[in-house]
Amino acid sequence: MEVTATRSALLELREEKRLFTEGFKFLDEKRLLLVAEIMRQLARHGQVQEEWRGLFAKARLALAHAVERHGLLDLSLLPPVGEVKAISRQERDFFGVRLITVQRQEVETASQPVALPSPEGVACGRLFSQLAVIGVELAALSGNLQRLMNEYRRTERRARALEDVILPDLESNLAEMTGRLEEMDQEEAIRVRLKRNHA
Repeated sequence: MEVTATRSALLELREEKRLFTEGFKFLDEKRLLLVAEIMRQLARHGQVQEEWRGLFAKARLALAHAVERHGLLDLSLLPPVGEVKAISRQERDFFGVRLITVQRQEVETASQPVALPSPEGVACGRLFSQLAVIGVELAALSGNLQRLMNEYRRTERRARALEDVILPDLESNLAEMTGRLEEMDQEEAIRVRLKRNHA
């Protein structure tokens, strides 16, 4: 639908372009901040994952020793050596993305007496309890990364639409309307000059 070239239409088009330009700047800045937060979360995820892998290797070895000492059936019948305390969990909003921070708590030693206690059984139970705590933090970080990536993709699509489609169209419409108004001004000036010459 063609818009009639008038001064008020030109002003409206300029205002529209200004608003879309501000929107693009906001989305562009949001993209940078999302990338920075993704990199922070990714670095933390890498640290925690490395810690989990090291602890998992120890837990696997402790499990082998405990099975060797008790046998698989007897080991599975032992009560838990430790129980995980309530894990502290905080949420914050980052540009509409829910980010979860998990604070680890110590593993609490069980108060009930353990039948046939052994250092191997106790070590195995403690290490696997610690793995569970680290696993909760890993899960929270993985969820954060997934939500941040989804938001980044949405922001990227919107920014690209503004940058590649909407703003160039507005720029083209502005140039065309400005050109038409200049032509109209020249025609009016020529008309006025011709009237003076005939008068």
